[in-house]
Amino acid sequence: MTEESIFLEHVGDTPRMRLLQYLIEGRDFDYTLTDMINAGVSWGTLNTLVPVLVELGIIVKTRKIGRATLYKLNLENPTSKLLASLYDGLIKKQLEKMQEAELVIA
Repeated sequence: MTEESIFLEHVGDTPRMRLLQYLIEGRDFDYTLTDMINAGVSWGTLNTLVPVLVELGIIVKTRKIGRATLYKLNLENPTSKLLASLYDGLIKKQLEKMQEAELVIA
């Protein structure tokens, strides 16, 4: 059994949110569809989600390498910014909670 991330705990563990979490965590990098399989989303779901997220402006095509197109989280998009900010805030809150627990134990 894998532990659910705090982000997915708050926004729901759906294929779309798993993919967005993956892209938020690696927001400085661009990814091929094959790379995005690591988000825990099936190939068919990826091929459905990516065009929708591109159309919404949440992710953008960055470049092509051979036949592969690379995508990245669009940090210019207000929705992407808010999701990344939520992710960062939740992680920060979790780290602070863990540090407090360590101080109590020590």
